[in-house]
Amino acid sequence: MAGLAFSIGLCMCLLPEWNAFVPGVVLTAIGGIALIVYGIISYARVAKNKAPINWQLVGNIAFGVVATLILGLGMAMIMVWNLMLWGIIVGVIGLFMLLCLIPMFLGFKK
Repeated sequence: MAGLAFSIGLCMCLLPEWNAFVPGVVLTAIGGIALIVYGIISYARVAKNKAPINWQLVGNIAFGVVATLILGLGMAMIMVWNLMLWGIIVGVIGLFMLLCLIPMFLGFKK
């Protein structure tokens, strides 16, 4: 349900025909917070042996989330705010950041 609330909230924000930007932001925030809380609860339930946290993996995932948000910002700049040039620039930066995830997860091999 949290993922559904998050995605519908994003649609409410990005589709100007719906005229529901502010409720969309609220619904997106509620869905995002619920997803984070669900992730913490499920980690606590599964990690009964308390294995150490892999901080490199956490950092890679956080970088991926930020890169995805930057790509989405570029898309919103183009579709919602009619800022074509700046939206393309921000979107390309987000795409480049997402491409940087490949060596971050797989590493460099000869």
